[in-house]
Amino acid sequence: MNTPTESPDQLRRGYLFAALTVIIWTGFILVSRMAGKGTLTAFDVTALRFGVAAVLLSPLLFMRGLGTLKNLRRLFACTLTGGLGYALLCYSGFYFAPAAHGSILLSGMMPFLTAILAWMFLGERPSTQKQIALLVIGAGVACMAVQTFSHGFAGNSWIGDLLFVSASTAWCVFTILVRRWQIKPWDAAAGMSVTSALIFLPIYILFLPKHISVAPWHEILLQAGYQGVLVVIVAMVLYTRAVAELGPTRLAAVMATVPAISALLAWPVLGEALTPLLGVGIALVTVGALIGAATRLSGWARQ
Repeated sequence: MNTPTESPDQLRRGYLFAALTVIIWTGFILVSRMAGKGTLTAFDVTALRFGVAAVLLSPLLFMRGLGTLKNLRRLFACTLTGGLGYALLCYSGFYFAPAAHGSILLSGMMPFLTAILAWMFLGERPSTQKQIALLVIGAGVACMAVQTFSHGFAGNSWIGDLLFVSASTAWCVFTILVRRWQIKPWDAAAGMSVTSALIFLPIYILFLPKHISVAPWHEILLQAGYQGVLVVIVAMVLYTRAVAELGPTRLAAVMATVPAISALLAWPVLGEALTPLLGVGIALVTVGALIGAATRLSGWARQ
């Protein structure tokens, strides 16, 4: 079957939506690391993320209902993987490890972990080219691991790395669940945000350590606006539109640039030097992700 031909206007719109999504996802790495180096705790950032998103998305939830997430078992499974679980693991990781590590282990590991989980739970065996892509990504992660553990366990960056891997795994499980259960983006955004807020906010207010009362207003507004609005709502809409205009394969190739861009920007923005070994790791992860995206395109072209 031949692939459909897109108009130039459609491609321009699609790449614009994709580029804006890349910008937001890249900023997510940097803004989250800023929180890790600032006054707010990981619990504060999580509360801002889901509190703001829940307030904004609650009217949509009341009007539309849970839709494809009306099954409570599925709702809680998605919330504990792609919602609350991912956020807590991810934000906690940035308190121990630099943004370059997060860019590789959060965005770069996802193609690798998703392929493994899809093979295990969906029976989708990776093609030869896909296996090559995974080997390249694995080599990039290995470069980062050598850099991380070169000084033994004196530092705490390895704790952040483990949290990043756990967060990436949680998101990949969520991705498999979305595919298996055919969950719609707005159902996931609204249902998971409100459910995460209902579960987390009472625990946060009553029991968890918090610094939000002493944090500068600019920190609070930055995290609330970026995490609760741009990441949870705007990026979801842009990403969905980009999929519709470009298709998943082209979009995957564009999104593979996130690890490289975020790690490169962490040097001037956060003052986190990019070592040669980390640079090689970022390059390998990005190339591997691009090979993986191209593999899917060639597979679809033969259908």
